[in-house]
Amino acid sequence: MVRRVVTGVDQQGRPVIVSDSEPPVTRQYTHTPGFARSLVWSTTAPAVPSADPTESLKSYVPAPGETIALTVTFPPASVYAAPDWDPAAAAAEQLAATPGLAELFEPDNPGMHTTPTVDYGVVLSGEIVLDLDDGETAVLKPGDLVVQNGTRHAWRNAGTEPATLFFVLMGSRDTA
Repeated sequence: MVRRVVTGVDQQGRPVIVSDSEPPVTRQYTHTPGFARSLVWSTTAPAVPSADPTESLKSYVPAPGETIALTVTFPPASVYAAPDWDPAAAAAEQLAATPGLAELFEPDNPGMHTTPTVDYGVVLSGEIVLDLDDGETAVLKPGDLVVQNGTRHAWRNAGTEPATLFFVLMGSRDTA
């Protein structure tokens, strides 16, 4: 997965590295081989330095002014076409692992969802397709950045290798 280095201040007021390891809320999905997610950090509004908030996160959709940073690894589309892939078990695993976010995915249009957030995304490895309504797409490669502005979308990996992205989700006001 990913390495997370967190800094803090010791009792003498000096900057120190508090942790240097895989994020504690990291999951390799059982029912969708190759799908993985690591919660890197989250903040409340206003953001303040804090102890590790990841294990107490209640929703993967930040409220207005809050943020969530995470990595997501998307397996190739062939995983979803495998005869032994169980979409019901995969959906249940998503609901348990990403409360708040998993409920926003459309059951009749797999992968499509809309979040009340502005998201910054960076492709770390692999290639991913951003699908929007009416068939508009963008193919993103390592180093590409995306600003996902609260629109209905899906992520699709049409390649043969996993694609890993880093996202910062920022809770926004509902403009609808």
